[in-house]
Amino acid sequence: MNAGRLIARVAIGGLFVGHGTQKLFGWFGGSGPEGTARMMEKLELHPGRRNALASGISETTGGALLALGALTPLAAAMLSGTMFTAIRKVHLPKGIWNTNGGYEYNLSLIAALAALVDGGPGAPSVDSALGIDTTGSRWALASIAAGAAGAALAIGVGRTGSEHGTEAQPEPHEGEPQQPPLSAAA
Repeated sequence: MNAGRLIARVAIGGLFVGHGTQKLFGWFGGSGPEGTARMMEKLELHPGRRNALASGISETTGGALLALGALTPLAAAMLSGTMFTAIRKVHLPKGIWNTNGGYEYNLSLIAALAALVDGGPGAPSVDSALGIDTTGSRWALASIAAGAAGAALAIGVGRTGSEHGTEAQPEPHEGEPQQPPLSAAA
């Protein structure tokens, strides 16, 4: 048994699941999809609801996969992608140190994810049970690169999401009031 890797996977993965479900369901004191969508709009990640769901699903699914030691490089890519996005959109202007709202914590998580991919999830894990051996420095670097690319794509698409960052509204039927856009309802 690889106790250190198991502890790291369960702790990091479990916390990501909690963070993701805060966004998706409002669990653990989270703001749920509506509050997260408003936050995404403020961060210029348009449309906010789509980005809120994408972030919540990435964190919840990636965290669960990591905790289980299943498809570990994919889990690391999903999670590092959310961390790269957080660094770029929230923490980077504040410097490295967490005491100033910086990105040291996010960077530490990215490093821990890379280490888990490099060394493998260990046993017990789904990857180990299925004989999946996607470990080593190439896999670690590829998973982090995929996370960085995903973050760059999300940020780039978010800038051009739609006019004023609102989601497209369906045309109302005759006599039906038109719904205000998400950003106006907030």
